[in-house]
Amino acid sequence: MRTPRLDRDRQQWIFDYVVQQTGRVFHWDEPGRQVPASVKSHAQISKHLGRMGQRYERVAAEEEAAGHSATAFELYYKASATFAAAQHPVLETNDEKRYLHGRCLANYEKVIEHAPHKIERLEIPFEGAELQCYFHLMPGGAKAPLVIFIPGCDMTKEIYPDPRIMQAHYRGMHTLVIDGPGQGTSNLRGTKLTPDNYERAVLAIAEYMAKRDEVDEEQIVVYALSMGAHWGVEVAASGHPLIKAVAGAWTSFLDKYYILDTFSPRYKQLFGYLMGASSEEELDGWVSKMTVEGREADIKCPVLMTVGEYDSRSPIELVYNFFDKVEAPKELWVYEDTYHQARMFGEDQPRHDQHMMCHDWLVDALNGKYGAGHDRKTYLRTGGGGPNGPQGEGQDALHWWE
Repeated sequence: MRTPRLDRDRQQWIFDYVVQQTGRVFHWDEPGRQVPASVKSHAQISKHLGRMGQRYERVAAEEEAAGHSATAFELYYKASATFAAAQHPVLETNDEKRYLHGRCLANYEKVIEHAPHKIERLEIPFEGAELQCYFHLMPGGAKAPLVIFIPGCDMTKEIYPDPRIMQAHYRGMHTLVIDGPGQGTSNLRGTKLTPDNYERAVLAIAEYMAKRDEVDEEQIVVYALSMGAHWGVEVAASGHPLIKAVAGAWTSFLDKYYILDTFSPRYKQLFGYLMGASSEEELDGWVSKMTVEGREADIKCPVLMTVGEYDSRSPIELVYNFFDKVEAPKELWVYEDTYHQARMFGEDQPRHDQHMMCHDWLVDALNGKYGAGHDRKTYLRTGGGGPNGPQGEGQDALHWWE
C-alpha cells in the first residue's frame, strides 16, 4: 500500500467526489474532462485510462501492419501518452505501475521508429545512476542550439514534446527531454527526488550534451514547465556558464505550502512517492527545503516567468516579490483570469501558446535581445494582445484595477 500515510488522506472522499464530478485529476478550475465518464473515483483512473491506451496500441499495430506508417506514428504517440497518464495516479511501485509504465515506454519505442525526425534514447550518468532522456535532433544534422525541457511533476518524458509539433525544430534548435529524479523511469529505477538533486541532474545533463557534436555548447537553454519551473529557476540560480537562458512557464517555485497543503490532497500524496518518504514528518522536512527564495541575486542568465493571475499554487503577490529581487535580465507574463495552465486562447488552443512563445523568447535570448537592465512585467488582459505587443493598454499594469 502507498506510503507515507498522511493527514490529508482523510480528505480522499471529497477528492474522489470532485474527480467524479469534473472528470479531472487535478486543476479543477480548468474546463474539460481528462478521464472518461466511467471514472467515479481516483482509484479507477489508471484502469480506465489504461484500457484507452490498450485500444490506441491495438489500432496503431493494425495500421502499422497495413503499411500506414504516419497513422501508426500518431496512434503510438497517443498510446504512449495515455499510458503515461494512466500510470501516474498509481503512487506506489507495484505490478500495475510497472505494466502501465512499461507500455508507455514500449509504445514510445514505436514512436521513435516511425517519427519523421531522429529521436535518440540516451542514458546519461548521474551520481551512480543513469537518467533516461530523449534527444529530438533537428533534421539536417547541423550543429544547433539545445533546449533542455524540464517536465512538471505530473509528466514523463514521453508526454512532451508532442513529436508531431516540434516547436524547437521550427526555430532551429534540438530538444532534450528528461525523466529527472522522482519522475517516470528514474523513479521506477529507485532514483528519488531530494530537495536539491534535480538541479544537479540538469547541470550534469547539460555538461554531457555540451560534448555532443550536434550541440552548440555556447547555446544551451532551458524550458521548464509547472513544477519543472521550480527546478528551472534553481538551474538559473546555479550560475552555471553553460546555461544561457531559462523560460519557466506556469511558475511553481514558491513556498510548497500552497501546492501541498491548500490544493488537492493528491499533491502531497504524489510528493511522498516522488521523494520516497517514509513518514509525513520526513516529507515535510524535505519539502521545506525546496525553495529558491533567497537565491534571486544568484540568477545571472536571462529568465522568463509566466503565471496565471489566479494560480492557486503561486499567489501572484509572492511571484511579484520574487521577480522584483532578480537582478538578471528578466520578464514576467501574467495572464488575466487564468489559473495554473495559463495561456491566451483557453481550451481551444491545444498546442498551448506558452510553448510557442516561450521558445521564441529563448531564441531571442540567444540572439542577445535581453541585455543588462532588461526588466519587463506584462499583464495580458483577456481578449487583449500578447506578450510581444507594445506596452500600454494595461500591459504594464500589475493588477486588474490599474
